[in-house]
Amino acid sequence: MKLSIISFTERGRALSMTVQNVLEQEIDVTVYTKCKILETNKVPMKGKGIEGPEYIKKDLLTWVGEQFQSQNALLFIGACGIAIRTIAPFVKDKLEDPAVLVMDEAGRFVIPVLSGHYGGANGLAEIIAEKLGGTAVLTTATDVNNLFAVDVFARKNGLVICNRKGIKEVSSAVLAGKKVTIAMACNYQGRLPEELTLISYPVVGKASIIISPFLEDVVKADLQLCPKVYIVGIGCRRGKSLLEIEEVVKRQLLKVGIRQESVASLASIDRKKEEVGLLEYAEKYNLPYQTFSEEELKHIPGEYTFSSFVQEQVGVDNVSERAAMAACGEGGRLLTRKYPENGITVAIAERKWSVTFDEV
Repeated sequence: MKLSIISFTERGRALSMTVQNVLEQEIDVTVYTKCKILETNKVPMKGKGIEGPEYIKKDLLTWVGEQFQSQNALLFIGACGIAIRTIAPFVKDKLEDPAVLVMDEAGRFVIPVLSGHYGGANGLAEIIAEKLGGTAVLTTATDVNNLFAVDVFARKNGLVICNRKGIKEVSSAVLAGKKVTIAMACNYQGRLPEELTLISYPVVGKASIIISPFLEDVVKADLQLCPKVYIVGIGCRRGKSLLEIEEVVKRQLLKVGIRQESVASLASIDRKKEEVGLLEYAEKYNLPYQTFSEEELKHIPGEYTFSSFVQEQVGVDNVSERAAMAACGEGGRLLTRKYPENGITVAIAERKWSVTFDEV
């Protein structure tokens, strides 16, 4: 998470630097100000050799819009009214909006005002309040009642929320003290919250929450949480378009029944690092695109489908399978062998994964 802090007075400016100092080991923090005294230059601050906040010369609304676009968390040091009026034009969706917080100039209260759960504003408020000796003002019902919050759990475990309406259903059931069942296609660590009842996976019938990457589970769950654990290894002839690549990958994902949301990254050989179709695919689905050298791929342990043609062309017997496994890391497994179609070769590997509940 990246945090941008904005202040409007000298006292707020000084507090913004204090917050940066206490968070610097945990969060990437940048401080800004609209305090008029800093309009012409930055003012050095005492301690740690950190330079003072950057003065924002542009309109505040424009600046905040840029922060939303970059998905930076925002901390306003000042009145709640300023923050609310400024962010209002950019608020869209609880699963997309960045965390927004407000803190008074005395540092007594830290208030999450947007994306408290999935955006992480509540957790950030608690961290800042603890370090400054202030109070985090939380208003979300599950936090007030110290109950399991499924969207916070999803964020901490990097799980994609597949059917957003399920958040309300699950949270309402938790607050009402109703039975909430959970099934997991993985192991878990920590202690299962008292509000949840564990049932076996695969699910027979229906469950409140299912943690799995599989397409078939969406109809069995009030809320499906999808782990990003699959690597698509890919090789292709030069000039293959986004549409061609997309169609082949889509068919392979459907063949094994896994959701597009469960794909964690795209992987290939470094000769393809500038391949336009692959770059466009990675950008469209917001995926990291990892490439590996011929030597790196050669030394990936395991048995792979041999191709004399591929070895002659790039110096290694297989690109898609080896690249997928290289990106997996320790404990990964090859889910599908290479599948060639129309000059595109796709293989899918799965990372070792589990989820963690807070131990309380």
